[in-house]
Amino acid sequence: MRLDVELRDRRILVGGTPQVLRAGEVHYFRLARDGWRRRLELLLEAGGDTVATYVPWGVHELADGTLDLTGRTRPELDLGAFLDLAAELGLLVFARPGPFQMAELRHEGLPGRIGRDHRDLVPVGWDAAPAPTPDLDVAAPRFLDLTRPWYAAVGEVLRPRLAPNGGPVVAVQLDNEVGMLSWVSNTPVLTEHAVAELRERVVAAPDRRPAAAYPAPDAPLEEWLAAVRSPSPELAPDLRVDLAELHRDRAARYLASLADLAREHGFGDVPLLVNVHGTAADSAAPLPIGISQLQRSWQGAVGGVAGMTAGSDHYVGSLSAAGAAEMHLAHAFLAATLGPDQPLTVLEHECGTGDYGGDLGAHVDPEAVDLKTRLLLAQGARLFNWYLFAGGANWSDPRPGEAQQRIGITGERHGAAAPVTPEGERGPAFASTAASMRAVADLERWAAVWEPEHDALAVGYLPSAFATEHVHPADEAGRALRADLEQHRFGGPRGILPRVLLAEGYRFGAVDLEDHDDDEDGRWPRVVVVGAGRVLDGGVQERLVEHVRAGGGLLLVGDLPELDLRGRPCTALADALGLRRTGEVRSGPRMPCDVRPAGGTTGWAEVTSSRVSALAPPSAPGAEVLAVEATSGKPCAVAVPLGEGSAVVVAADAPLPSGWYRSLVERLGAAPGLHVEGAAPGLVVATTATPEGERFLHLMATSGHPQRVRVSERDASGALMPLLGGRPVELAGRSGTILRLEPVQPDYGTGHRHQTLRGNE
Repeated sequence: MRLDVELRDRRILVGGTPQVLRAGEVHYFRLARDGWRRRLELLLEAGGDTVATYVPWGVHELADGTLDLTGRTRPELDLGAFLDLAAELGLLVFARPGPFQMAELRHEGLPGRIGRDHRDLVPVGWDAAPAPTPDLDVAAPRFLDLTRPWYAAVGEVLRPRLAPNGGPVVAVQLDNEVGMLSWVSNTPVLTEHAVAELRERVVAAPDRRPAAAYPAPDAPLEEWLAAVRSPSPELAPDLRVDLAELHRDRAARYLASLADLAREHGFGDVPLLVNVHGTAADSAAPLPIGISQLQRSWQGAVGGVAGMTAGSDHYVGSLSAAGAAEMHLAHAFLAATLGPDQPLTVLEHECGTGDYGGDLGAHVDPEAVDLKTRLLLAQGARLFNWYLFAGGANWSDPRPGEAQQRIGITGERHGAAAPVTPEGERGPAFASTAASMRAVADLERWAAVWEPEHDALAVGYLPSAFATEHVHPADEAGRALRADLEQHRFGGPRGILPRVLLAEGYRFGAVDLEDHDDDEDGRWPRVVVVGAGRVLDGGVQERLVEHVRAGGGLLLVGDLPELDLRGRPCTALADALGLRRTGEVRSGPRMPCDVRPAGGTTGWAEVTSSRVSALAPPSAPGAEVLAVEATSGKPCAVAVPLGEGSAVVVAADAPLPSGWYRSLVERLGAAPGLHVEGAAPGLVVATTATPEGERFLHLMATSGHPQRVRVSERDASGALMPLLGGRPVELAGRSGTILRLEPVQPDYGTGHRHQTLRGNE
């Protein structure tokens, strides 16, 4: 059958039918050809409907420079045969042809000759030091020229097997984790290509910065290279911002060029996906760095993006209660960057035991994959790729001049932690992975179209606050600025806001505060909640002021902004609110820094803070001091009316009570839509609704505490109305359920109201 695949209304439609694609990553090139069927049948058994795989250039290119995509040298390299077998078994295919793959492959999946033969593509970073990671300047024209023959060869295999041509391939990923290697090593790509582009940008906009900061426009490129690679203190503030802008535009242009190449060679007529990197140390908090780096590619700032969307790679381990809030906020940020037709996807959905080193040094509990799946389903995800679903082997491929003699860097066995072992057996994580896949399959008819319901508030996403991946080691001011941004940008100090909002029953998404069209189009909700410190982009400060003046509410948690991204004084928000920062108090071994509510100790107990900014008493009429630093009595939390709205600023890094934060959001105009009676720590509650008005209640117990709760929902008048007839819902620790809230249609089941569709009651 010829099936068109399109992205529309934040859905994936295959042949006109909305679907939630359930993919499992299986690397055909790491398996003997006679083992393919076994792995694909296990994927079907687990509940998958799609197989995902990298198609690695560096594995298919032979030592003599020719390509083998037909199996003429090794049977497992016959890509077309693997795709045809998937189709025979009824599986769809998500193809990932790079050119970068990473995937623990030699040279990140690229031919080693590229770095050896084209030294101009090998990045140097600060002070002309070689990059410590195997990165390349992918945005350089030469790299795209080198990629063209690879895409042409892959296109010969993929084109006749695209779904619109009667084949199984329904989506293609462009490259892999663009910008990640540069970020993790603090090595900006400062090749001659990149610095020449920077010079062109600077020369084209001389009024943006002091003329003396950069070399003269007509200075030789060598002078620019020296100045940029080893910036002076005068240049460093502008360079931090300009390099971030340069690399974001280069990434967007590169991915747009790959999309053009895919279309030129016949495999761009299905959705083209861009994956976002960034989770680290079992935390999703760094993921917005990758969003910030890549969002221009799917937003169309450079090049066309028809049929393109983004997805996350996440590795957050067993998913603690705090990790669930981080994961929710990170994906809310990603969703905030997507257009009206672009669905949220998950391109590497962590599964398996977590023992990636094979030394029993780590363990992910079996409930984690189910909880992560449920959390993302409640946020409207339309594609999951369980990664890595099946292990395999890195076969020996010795080549002259290669230190690594296997195709991969993990030894002979690869993917020992996967649900399907390298030997093709069901591993310890198979059952839990299969349960999560089958949960999605059971819910697909609704999950393919439902959308998360949100209350009248959103967390503000600040792309520029995550543009901190490159700071020169000698730039002390830059390191201080980055530390301030890192401390506050992901939901305020300690990441407090997403945890508090979820615990208090708020259903929230995010808004991109740097999207100039969002607030003008009325897409900002009544209340915007922002984590920010002393550094906040000037344009964002002005938009927040206008939001409040027009009748909105603002809760800013962290500090009072007074600097822009270049470290220059910027007090637009403080000036509008009539606020001024007078100093800072930090806790020490013998000098605790405490915060208490203004007017005494009633309401909540005094708490110790690691840092408090003292504010001058607010001068605006109607302003109110809400909390003070206990020793000095100086304000550190204030409410200020402005125009038709009001703002609350909490300038303290303190574990203030969640109920107090709820009271602040309520006074700004947004009450929590859900009320949960009897909840133990770690419960996440959400609702979704289909276009037909069918509604679902999602409950996830992300901690080990058992739950027995009653849930109510606030109606339009503000009154709380019991859900499920006021009956309690019981959950074991580390489990979840989804309950129907609207009458079941006759063809859907029994006709019972509030039918349980899936759960562990």
